[in-house]
Amino acid sequence: MAKSELQNRIHDEMKAAMRAKDKPRLGIIRLIQSEFKRIEVDERIDLDEARVLAVLDKMVKQRRDSAKQYEDADRQELADQEHFEITIITEFLPQALTEEEIATLIDDAVNTTSASGMQDMGKVMGLLKPQLQGRADMGAVSKLIKAKLV
Repeated sequence: MAKSELQNRIHDEMKAAMRAKDKPRLGIIRLIQSEFKRIEVDERIDLDEARVLAVLDKMVKQRRDSAKQYEDADRQELADQEHFEITIITEFLPQALTEEEIATLIDDAVNTTSASGMQDMGKVMGLLKPQLQGRADMGAVSKLIKAKLV
């Protein structure tokens, strides 16, 4: 069972958190690892680098949604916990792209696929998703593509 480079890095960070007795950080890292293990057992696969990034991206998105709901319900202490979890998880994601870089990638994808309208949205997203996974909020990217294709 070969682990991806990112999984090995997360495992090393877990060891470091254990040595430092950093319980909050250790808890989040164990959560990440348990999610990887759940997917590997459920789907009977070894996670590759792209899938690991997708899982981390999904975890960040879930926590952003939860934090927003907690803030709307005036539960700031729970929202703060979600934000803390987001900071730990994002440490393992690649550096986020700037808005200009995302716009350039969208323009390139639209030109490459010769997209002319909303019916070509899937083609553009299919081309962009592997490049942007873990580096940009795909919901925001989707809105930018829609604005471009209308």
